[in-house]
Amino acid sequence: MRTGLRARVRVVAGAVALLAATAGPAVVSAQDPITREQADTLIQEIRQLRRAIEGLRAPARPAERPRDEKVRVDLTGVHALGRADAPLTLVEFTDLECPFCRTFHVNVFERLKREYIDTGKLRFVSRDFPLDFHPNARPAALAVRCAGAQGKFWEMRHEVTLKAAALGPDLYVALARALALDVDKLSACITAQTYAAEIDRDVADATSAGVSGTPSFVLGPTTPGPAFEGVRIVGAQPYAAFEARIKALLAAPPK
Repeated sequence: MRTGLRARVRVVAGAVALLAATAGPAVVSAQDPITREQADTLIQEIRQLRRAIEGLRAPARPAERPRDEKVRVDLTGVHALGRADAPLTLVEFTDLECPFCRTFHVNVFERLKREYIDTGKLRFVSRDFPLDFHPNARPAALAVRCAGAQGKFWEMRHEVTLKAAALGPDLYVALARALALDVDKLSACITAQTYAAEIDRDVADATSAGVSGTPSFVLGPTTPGPAFEGVRIVGAQPYAAFEARIKALLAAPPK
């Protein structure tokens, strides 16, 4: 038993003992009266006991990690947009059903692409972090990866992100036709969950880096090899916030 749990058990045991000691004489005989003060004390002790029991049942919350913590992520086999030798890399952990991810995509990503990705200053990496309470997020991630097997990863990702409120098999078929994909092959790939292991690996890597919500990012200098280190950025922050960080890193002297 963990130390914190032992302490809470002791609190409950102490409260029970105190309650028994106080309440004992009062319940031995219905004819023995108790004062108002004793009654108030007894009520408070019952409330304390209830709080102690509720605290014992509540799961221990993990310590919150710093928002701007430096973290490492593995970039083996990822989908990347931009020059491989760009000075900076930005990794996004996304949930394709998440409205905040759509907000980032529309208001920030498209501008980052024009200003930094297309100009060779930033490499952008997409990784999946489907949240449990978004039932359409994982199938959408599978659809995007299956489209990637036919050379249309970024096109499908863009369309799925824009249509986050209408995800489902019919949408993936319609998008596949619009993108001139083999619809039967795409549907079979989604049904077989061909890329489930890759999505699970993204989730595990994100969790180890302290990611708990979407969108979340890791930004840092590009390094050779799959190991990448950068600062974790949480939430769909405005374009100015990303630009300020990017400019600061580009202006920093190389180490």
